[in-house]
Amino acid sequence: MLIDSHCHLNYASLGEDVPGVLARARAAGVGGFLAISCRQNEWDGVIALADAHSGVWASVGIHPHEADSHPATDAATLIAAAQHPRVVAIGETGLDYFYDKSDRERQQQSFRSHIVAARTAGLPIIVHTRDAEADTLALLKEPGQGTLTGVIHCFTASQAFADEALALGLYISLSGIVTFKNARDLQATAATIPADRLLVETDSPYLAPVPMRGKTCEPAFVAHTARFVAQLRGDSEAALAAKTTENFHRLFAKAAALA
Repeated sequence: MLIDSHCHLNYASLGEDVPGVLARARAAGVGGFLAISCRQNEWDGVIALADAHSGVWASVGIHPHEADSHPATDAATLIAAAQHPRVVAIGETGLDYFYDKSDRERQQQSFRSHIVAARTAGLPIIVHTRDAEADTLALLKEPGQGTLTGVIHCFTASQAFADEALALGLYISLSGIVTFKNARDLQATAATIPADRLLVETDSPYLAPVPMRGKTCEPAFVAHTARFVAQLRGDSEAALAAKTTENFHRLFAKAAALA
């Protein structure tokens, strides 16, 4: 069984037919789904999806693109929302200096609030980073009370960043981008990730992997990414599925307790 560790089931292209999306995924060997939120007004929706469907869990967070529009979403607000039994992670959060859709200082303030919330709640943090490696690492390394665990989702950063993230105890999740022909550097990094720190995801409805490029991405497509990664690393598909599922449940221990 595979787990899609990052999908947006509430987005219109998937949310219009969640039972069908999940059925197609299960037919492809995908048995678990972490439904990610990016705005506070999405939290109730993703939690409702997790409540309504077995094998679905939820996160609460503010995407860096949305930081400007959520100035009041602080650590206390995140911690309160994370008390729901099916909320298993804080995020997605982080820094995005490629698009700069929110002020960089505001992104950093929001990211810091999520880090505090994750430490306090004892939940893993889901990190988005693009063109912001140094600042992302600096914030993750800031001292604080409580252990910080988490994952760099949809990993596209450098080998050096991967090494630093792994040294911090974080996991790395690969999306369909790793299957793209022009992703040679990412593929080289993917081959070096320790087996016990690796996850796979779709980030659906975005980033459909080869051979599904051009289509609306669905959680079922994580099977294509997993197959590619297994071949890249010289593993069997079954072994990679088993290991990434084991890793998911180790990182998202609250989800494992609900499985």
